[in-house]
Amino acid sequence: MVIAHRGASGYLPEHTLPAKTLAFAMGADYLEQDIVASGDGALLVLHDIYLDRISNVAELFPRRARDDGRYYARDFDLAEIRQLTAWERMNADGSAVYPNRFPPRTGSFRLHTLRDELELLESLNKATGRDVGIYPEIKRPAWHRDEGIDIAPLLLEELARFGYRGARANAYVQCFDAEETERLRRDLGSELPLIQLIGENAWRESPTDFSALLTSDGLASVSHFADGIGPFFEQLYRVERGRPISNGVVEMAREAGLVIHPYTFRSDSLAHGFTSFDAMLGFAFDVLQVDGLFTDFTDSVRRYIDGRRAR
Repeated sequence: MVIAHRGASGYLPEHTLPAKTLAFAMGADYLEQDIVASGDGALLVLHDIYLDRISNVAELFPRRARDDGRYYARDFDLAEIRQLTAWERMNADGSAVYPNRFPPRTGSFRLHTLRDELELLESLNKATGRDVGIYPEIKRPAWHRDEGIDIAPLLLEELARFGYRGARANAYVQCFDAEETERLRRDLGSELPLIQLIGENAWRESPTDFSALLTSDGLASVSHFADGIGPFFEQLYRVERGRPISNGVVEMAREAGLVIHPYTFRSDSLAHGFTSFDAMLGFAFDVLQVDGLFTDFTDSVRRYIDGRRAR
């Protein structure tokens, strides 16, 4: 299963409709949508709660930064956000995060809403006869509630409007915050397939203790409210004598009945212990036997899978 991470983000600016269309054309099975709220409650497809490193917001609205110097999506309404030009992701100093990708500060890309993307995908599926699914992530739910908006029920409502409801829906909903993932199932009553994302505690992505989740007991607890895990790929192996080997997390997850969708596979940023992208894919699919993976390079992963099937 190939999950297009923010679209075809190895080639076009992330979370833009052209990037999603290209990923669809490259053969993605699922398109990922990160969900953030605007000031007037629109559900934006945006990886961060910030706008300044992926758009020209500082040029158009120079006095709208908060005290920390960042420009927050929550401080702009949808009409203002639609005025912005979306760019390739940049570092704080303005340099490109991935220097060999689409040049930053170029192009005429736009930010968009979840509804925009679901309408596009619905049309693409209809035009091609395919059934590409969706993979939305609830970003920073506790922070959003502190800002006065609860995006989880809004997300479920929007998905239901497009027919994504029930366990058989061609959709996964993911979140780093384990309390929120569990809330989706228990309090909000969602029957959609749920994925518990797992990061590193040092990232401070959520209050969740990810180290505790990466144990037999932790994964067993996840299985009570989620269908699978989305771990950082390097959490699934260790390198011994120059060779990657499983560290047991995959085996424990399978024992708990969880599917495994690691992130993020990038041919221009290889994981520790690997010298080629194909070697990463071979280890993931053939050794760990993951069920799917997130990638910035859908075409390369699809080519690998097709070649593997032909052998």
